[in-house]
Amino acid sequence: MSNFKAPWRNMSAIRTGRSFDLGKMNLPQLWFAYLTYPTILLYFALIAVSAWAALHFSTALWATLIPVPVVIVVYPLAWYAIHRFILHGRWLYRNHWTASLWKRIHFDHHQDPHLLDVLFGSPLNTVPTMAIITMPIGGLIAGWSGAFCALSTALVMTCIYEFFHCIQHLAYKPRWKWVADIKQLHVLHHFHDEDGNYGITNYVPDRLFSSFYREARDRPRSKHVFNLGYDLEEAHRYPWVMDLTGSPPRDRPDGARPASARAATDRNRAA
Repeated sequence: MSNFKAPWRNMSAIRTGRSFDLGKMNLPQLWFAYLTYPTILLYFALIAVSAWAALHFSTALWATLIPVPVVIVVYPLAWYAIHRFILHGRWLYRNHWTASLWKRIHFDHHQDPHLLDVLFGSPLNTVPTMAIITMPIGGLIAGWSGAFCALSTALVMTCIYEFFHCIQHLAYKPRWKWVADIKQLHVLHHFHDEDGNYGITNYVPDRLFSSFYREARDRPRSKHVFNLGYDLEEAHRYPWVMDLTGSPPRDRPDGARPASARAATDRNRAA
């Protein structure tokens, strides 16, 4: 109970360099880290500003709110497309100008999924992406009020998504079955086969586009589950990510969690 009342007491012990290690944190510590993290605080501020702007430009509240359910439907589809075809695509690291971006936004996360600062995307990347995807939709529905309402909705969904993404890498066994289920699906994505289960909180697009799998036995383990296809052969042809990393890519880097999804699942169940 004392840990819950003062989760900050042991926070320095769960740092890896400058980042918190989710594999060493409990749920109260996650709440503290999440609610004090600069990126999340920025999202909260932008939610308030965009909601105010939506009301400021609004002429009819009902029209302003129409983008909310639309964004709720579009957001998982947009995330799925970005995750599958951009973050897991190979064209970003094959270009000198975008290699560092790919390394930051996804390669580093798959190399060590438990680092909090890597898990959270940079607002310089995430906020413009949310705006580009959602504001035109809201604008077509209700002008500027709809555009800002759509952006506010996307920011709220991102905060929810980021929290559950943290839960999926936390040394914690969820009591809520739905959370336990999505955690297991994401563990499979990171430790068994990265070419599937691209969703975080919503796996409907995975089911629609045949990338969903429920158990490790449903498909063979991928040899690129940690390096996303950026192996030694690719690194010699496109060396920019390797140069930034300072070492050749490996399928299971030092400090990475067990490659077996079953072992990872057992560890979560024991937590």
